[in-house]
Amino acid sequence: MKREKVMIMRCDTYDADRIRGIIREGMQTLGVIPRGRVLFKPNVVLAHPELFAYAFTRKEFLDGAIGAARDLGEDIKEIGVGERSGITIPTRYCFKNAGYPEVIKRHKAKVYYFDECRHVPFRLRNPGRLRDLIYVPRQVVETDFLVNLPKFKAHPWTRLTLSLKSYIGLQDDRQRLVDHNTFLEQKIVDLQEVIQPGFIAIDAIEAGQKMMLTPTPFHMGAIVMGTNPCAVDTVCCHMVHVDPRDLVHLRLAAERGYGPMDLAAIDVLGDYPLEEVQEQTRDFQFCLERIDAYFGKGSNLSCTVGVFPEAHSPDYCWGGCPGALQEAMHIFRGFYPDVDKNMKRVRYVVGKVEGPLELEKDERVIFAGDCTSWQGTLNGRVVRIRPSYKGKAEVDTRKTKSNDLLLKTFQSLWKCFRNRNAPYVHARGCPVSVADHVNYLASVAGIKNPNFDSRLLIPVNVAYWKMRLMRFLNRIFS
Repeated sequence: MKREKVMIMRCDTYDADRIRGIIREGMQTLGVIPRGRVLFKPNVVLAHPELFAYAFTRKEFLDGAIGAARDLGEDIKEIGVGERSGITIPTRYCFKNAGYPEVIKRHKAKVYYFDECRHVPFRLRNPGRLRDLIYVPRQVVETDFLVNLPKFKAHPWTRLTLSLKSYIGLQDDRQRLVDHNTFLEQKIVDLQEVIQPGFIAIDAIEAGQKMMLTPTPFHMGAIVMGTNPCAVDTVCCHMVHVDPRDLVHLRLAAERGYGPMDLAAIDVLGDYPLEEVQEQTRDFQFCLERIDAYFGKGSNLSCTVGVFPEAHSPDYCWGGCPGALQEAMHIFRGFYPDVDKNMKRVRYVVGKVEGPLELEKDERVIFAGDCTSWQGTLNGRVVRIRPSYKGKAEVDTRKTKSNDLLLKTFQSLWKCFRNRNAPYVHARGCPVSVADHVNYLASVAGIKNPNFDSRLLIPVNVAYWKMRLMRFLNRIFS
């Protein structure tokens, strides 16, 4: 088996020309020559210069990567930039906030907002697959050379989001939340079968700690490059003192033959020694904590976690509702730093829970998720929460429900309004998305809803209607 090579290069600032030179050197060292239809896939899960400044691959990084590919490419037919942002926010809104349009225009590249593109079925054949059929953008299937440009970040569900996890951004709203529960790690590996990257460059200049949507910055001053996602992610794990075996999707991907997970099988190159990076990152922070331990002290939000239906993960659902709650609360903290103390008392219940909840006075309950069940008395009223969880075999990827931004917002807010005088509300979904958590928490806890913040309301809705129009036209003419 050939030894994979991964480069760690120093880069202290977001200077597009310097980044271009570093990535060009990386491509030359690794023998990479972009050809044909070249697609750049950055991580733009959410972007805003003030509110979500460290969640996305910076424009200078994209600029430098495209420039390096142009310098070394042969017979390039097309350069495209494609991604799907998270929590149902229109991708074109996030691209604009990230500053991508000027970069795309300067390089005469095509832009592919994956929430507007036609998605096509892709048949999986790996023996360890979750499903036989998944849906991805047609442009991804037709790509000759994929350049993956992830952001180096911690993640509350999977510990780290690097090159393998970045593939979640290939799917649109209808497909993105399918298996985004205790099966999330396996889903990440399934997506690797669609296309393998020709080149990977990770933006680790300003890395992100704790959360994926609202990370706190950590200056790492590095660019990590390679051609094999398992090898690259393995080196990145060691950069922040994580055992690669603790990244479940990395371990599963290595077991399926996508690459090595043993540092001894990888040649680590570059001008930034791994030992020096490790010395700098001793205080790098994660947030892989159960919500019943994470919330409570100093917060008016407390959590009760029960049992979950899948045999491989009965104690906790790392890929589902609990992590979405953490992300939602961090969004609120970004807008309202004292939200934990100023919000009304809320008990968050997830999973199969038995016995009384023992609520505080005036404490309301959010029962979250299709798998959640409970029976008891709230304010003298008999309450029975019935589960509606569907196992993997019961979910048909060809018949997924709409995950539309405005529709979901209306549905969650309407449910909260109808239950405004009740001691509880049952938020259904598997998982309940981050966006829905924001709406439910705002209504039940009496918090201002960030969706109606003046910095978001008009520009997000303008982008939404442009997205809807272009998606309609693309369904007809593409």
